[in-house]
Amino acid sequence: MVALFICAACVDHTQQGLPALAKTAQAAAMTNPENTPQNGIPGPDQDPFIWLEEARSEQALEWVTAENARSMELLAADPRFETLKAEALEILDSQDRIPFVSFRPDGLYNFWQDKANPRGIVRRTTLESYRSDAPEWELILDVDALAAREGREWVYQGSTCLPPDLRHCMLALSDGGKDATVMREFDMVTKEFVPGGFELAESQGGIQWLDHDTLLVTRDFGGGTITESEYPFTTRLWKRGTPIEEAEEIFRGSPQDVSAGVYLLRDNKSVVHARIAYRSLSFHDRAYYVWKDDSWLQLDLPKKAGPYGIVQGHILFSTDEDWEADGQTFPADSLVAVELEAWKADPNGAPKQLVWAPGPRQTKQGGAITASWLYVSLLDNVVGKVVRFEFREGKWLQHEVELPDNSTLGIATSSGESDQIMFTATGFLQPTTLFYSEGDTPESIKHSPEHFDASGLKVEQFEATSEDGTKVPYFVVRRADAPNDGSTPILLNGYGGFQVPQLPGYMAVTGKLWLERGGAFVLANMRGGGEFGPNWHQSAMRENKQRTWDDFLAVAEDLQQRGITSPAHLGIMGGSQGGLLVGSAITQRPDLFNAAIVQIPLFDMLRFHMIGRGASWIGEYGDPRVEEERAWIEAYSPYQKLVAGVGYPAPFLWASTADDRTHPAHARKGAARLKELGQPYFYYEEMTGGHSGGVDNSQRAQLQALQYIYLMQRLMDGDSD
Repeated sequence: MVALFICAACVDHTQQGLPALAKTAQAAAMTNPENTPQNGIPGPDQDPFIWLEEARSEQALEWVTAENARSMELLAADPRFETLKAEALEILDSQDRIPFVSFRPDGLYNFWQDKANPRGIVRRTTLESYRSDAPEWELILDVDALAAREGREWVYQGSTCLPPDLRHCMLALSDGGKDATVMREFDMVTKEFVPGGFELAESQGGIQWLDHDTLLVTRDFGGGTITESEYPFTTRLWKRGTPIEEAEEIFRGSPQDVSAGVYLLRDNKSVVHARIAYRSLSFHDRAYYVWKDDSWLQLDLPKKAGPYGIVQGHILFSTDEDWEADGQTFPADSLVAVELEAWKADPNGAPKQLVWAPGPRQTKQGGAITASWLYVSLLDNVVGKVVRFEFREGKWLQHEVELPDNSTLGIATSSGESDQIMFTATGFLQPTTLFYSEGDTPESIKHSPEHFDASGLKVEQFEATSEDGTKVPYFVVRRADAPNDGSTPILLNGYGGFQVPQLPGYMAVTGKLWLERGGAFVLANMRGGGEFGPNWHQSAMRENKQRTWDDFLAVAEDLQQRGITSPAHLGIMGGSQGGLLVGSAITQRPDLFNAAIVQIPLFDMLRFHMIGRGASWIGEYGDPRVEEERAWIEAYSPYQKLVAGVGYPAPFLWASTADDRTHPAHARKGAARLKELGQPYFYYEEMTGGHSGGVDNSQRAQLQALQYIYLMQRLMDGDSD
């Protein structure tokens, strides 16, 4: 299968609209020299809860256990809890949901979790069988049995396989759901781990297969081979049967990089055309190199551009900023092609040709390369399209794929060896449909069931006006007969970072647990996200991050001005960057909300670079160690903005002990600060599960039930004091 490589990815407004008491308290906290160390980064003398940054210390885990017991007592004792948990679990375990697959030469592969297989199984079937209503599956790996046999909390994190037959794979296994994984060689034919095969200890990073007996390994090799962000920055060439410690180092980035490594540029026939190295200079900026004439040649690319894949004898590049080359300007978000052989001969001098550039309010999303074509999913004013590209008679031609209108469209999977490809279509009230094509008109082959009663519901789109006049779109899902008298319980969700779009999609659990019970759902498309391309994202980064928070607050105010809801009935929710969004919202405008779910958040932004892998996000937020940049961050960091004398909307913070990405310390410290201030709050922490929460459906269902009980108590029951 062809690997498609896509590059990743102020003015102080914080006191606007706050009660006078909060403004005074915040000003005192910011100006009191006794509360600020010389370097501007709080230490133990300034932060009494730094001990919670030790994820698995005895003291921290005792605190977590006590907080979990308290929250379970307050929320799980609600007579509705068991019903909600059962309803969520039934949806998550349902046997009639779509089993999404990947194409391989020996069949279609699926990873499946349900009640009988909580940790999941890897299985395969044929295309003919898959198209039937009851596919026959062949078991490849039982993760539950493996975990039981080895006494480990294994979570399956995927595999990297040797082309072209993809028989030998390096399986990634996480202990408890962490991002860091153990990698072990597995044979898809024998369905066993290879005796004496390749095996790598727990680390971040991955591998590339050069041939059956050779791996390119980018991992933590000890001795200072990880960056400040705790990602690897060296790659070694490892030969079968030799110790990894003796493997030759073939590339080295810098400890100051976010990460660095090497990958192989292969075509659809599995031919390796180049070794490409990269250095992630920040989360969004990279430098690329190609191995040529026995040395690494740096590619002359913008920092926000990189290789995209090989299509019809061309290497394609994607850019998230304007690119001046060959006497022309390729605008941000473009796809640019270079004839492959010319590029191999002269990587920096070969002529470039535009494949696609975005129109107004357009942006590209996912992409896939099949044997004959390039497919790209697009957003056109937050409405999905999929376009097929081909090179013919010296020109790049495009053809829109026939898929449902007014839907969120995506590319589910594709084959690089053939023209097989699958697409998805979904919407807030529209269960997902899976389409199959071999280059012809896509055919519907699978449908998700309806998990909640959508009759009487409608979807609307509005615009709010942000602080600086920018129009910010948002979706509302509510009952068609809902009165505009401010009484509707609203769950407002957002993200607003890292160029990640928030799109309409079928919400089975939210629909069942919330919409069916009279609640409404709102999805906001703030700057910082990816709904309108890289410029929409880059306009709300670093010194301009406050724009994201302003956009979110503008949506909250607009909902109330339209009479759709009121502060007593408005709750907000977001995870990771979205957790930071929610934290910023409740500390800047606590008067707007009555509930706030802060999921696996960033929260202490003055120490985020020291917690987990936070240093990797300096490109998004700035560096607290730099005085000017610390001023941007200090203006909104939720942890420091929690002060006495302000009535916050009793937030519900939750995290995972095993999350080695954002780290549970952020949520823990937020809850501890609220407790210190005598503020009402809820805290819950899963002991396993990583950055996405629970590792099995039972854990996920419990988390869902806890959150919706909290929302019902705060927004529906009428007495939330």
